[in-house]
Amino acid sequence: MNKLFTQLLQIRNIKDDFLNPKYESLEDPFSLPDMEPAITRIKQALKNHDQILIYGDYDVDGVTSSTVMKQALELAGAKNIEIMLPDRFADGYGMSPRLVERAKKQNINLVITVDCGSGNREIVEELNTAGIDTIVTDHHECPHELPEAIAIVNPKRPDYSGNKTLRDLAGVGVAFKVAQALVREGLIPEGQEKWLLDLVLIGTICDNMTLSRENRILTFYGMKVLAKTRRPGLKELMRAAGVKTLKSEAIGFQIGPRLNAAGRLKTADLSLELLLTTQASEAAKLTAKLEELNQKRRLEQTAALKEIKAKPATKNPVIVEAGNWHEGVLGIIAGHLVEDYHKPAFVLTKLENDLYKGSGRSFGDFDLSKALDYAKDIIIGGGGHAGAAGVKLAADQLEPFTNKLVEYYKSLHLTDQEKYFNTAADLTLQDFQDLSLELLSDIAKLEPFGEGNPEPIFKIEQARILHATRMGGEGQHLRLDIEDKNGRTLKLVAFFAPEKWFNLDQDTLYNFFIKLVENDFNNVKTVEARLLNVV
Repeated sequence: MNKLFTQLLQIRNIKDDFLNPKYESLEDPFSLPDMEPAITRIKQALKNHDQILIYGDYDVDGVTSSTVMKQALELAGAKNIEIMLPDRFADGYGMSPRLVERAKKQNINLVITVDCGSGNREIVEELNTAGIDTIVTDHHECPHELPEAIAIVNPKRPDYSGNKTLRDLAGVGVAFKVAQALVREGLIPEGQEKWLLDLVLIGTICDNMTLSRENRILTFYGMKVLAKTRRPGLKELMRAAGVKTLKSEAIGFQIGPRLNAAGRLKTADLSLELLLTTQASEAAKLTAKLEELNQKRRLEQTAALKEIKAKPATKNPVIVEAGNWHEGVLGIIAGHLVEDYHKPAFVLTKLENDLYKGSGRSFGDFDLSKALDYAKDIIIGGGGHAGAAGVKLAADQLEPFTNKLVEYYKSLHLTDQEKYFNTAADLTLQDFQDLSLELLSDIAKLEPFGEGNPEPIFKIEQARILHATRMGGEGQHLRLDIEDKNGRTLKLVAFFAPEKWFNLDQDTLYNFFIKLVENDFNNVKTVEARLLNVV
């Protein structure tokens, strides 16, 4: 084991149960609230051959959750299952009135939600009135008044006092716990549920869930399942995306965005079909459509960011930008503004009926859900998490909304929020001697990386730049060749590098913050790095 890796394990206090987690250590699925009545109702549905409708969400977590729930029920013997995903533009987030209409029309006996439903008391009541039972499976924060459903399986229920690590489950993680419960009850052959873990991995990573004890186990084994996935859709998607080495970076930046593209620009049904298809030819056609949508998403996103950045930067502590942009990319744009300006940001687009609809992103101590609650008197609706939220308001309330956000921000008297953007290194190095392929192999044992388990960062102290080269069609990327005090060299690459990095002085010694990567060129493997910061 590389000595730097040994130091890294000590610094992070990583033990063997993290490096080599046991599948058998997963929590009892019946420790989740309402799991017992949920399984009792599912058993009844199986016995009576009920018509079941799964209602999901249009993001990666929602699509993977829907697929996991459907396939778990099929493994348990259910035959009459359909999936309904909301339309981002027609329905918005959560259970919609269209669900009630469809459930009535198709004589549905049981609705099972995934990744939503905890806040949809009125819709569940409408289903109850129509004689349709509802099981809610979700992982979002709950209101004080829960829906009157048969069961609400949500580890964030205010009355749940069980294992706290289950609070970190994604929607797909909660759906998988239902599958585990069905195994426990003898309805699914033991071990068959493990083939669902490829989707649990993707949904958990893409929903930025903390890779805590439960999620560590699920994603650790999810990586193994994804490497040998039986799904033609995932195989084709990875091929088209150029995924050669299966890492969390590939899931977050290649697989996830493509699955998300359908729900952002049209409907998520395309991604759902891809995950469910058993035909390679169909997978190829669906993947081609997703590739096209993802490319369109990139163009929409780039154009909007270019338009916003052409404006004078606001002096307000909260950014609010409004325009005529595609509704499906607003959240991505807000995220980029947070990264670029280190301020919370809302990005809104104008709808036809003098309304604005938008997405917000935040960081640090500015909670968007609390900010929207502060502005509740001037918005039509909104909500979400501390770091991500949606909002709708009348066009003439745009300026009052901005003022209200600024007023709330100032009332918090926040200090030192820049600390949340500081690059913190796990280890500081004086030279490149131990940056070896062996170290890369050891670091791979910590995969998948994500919230709560970040990829290791190294600080290279006092190294000199030998060469600096612009790369990319517009010269937007940077390659640096740097040298340590002993004359060893290392290649660094920074994608979309800040302009100031292109003017670094070759006669000055700098500190470089990096992540290590393996370069495989002509079957020759070498250690390179991604440049994160220079000071």
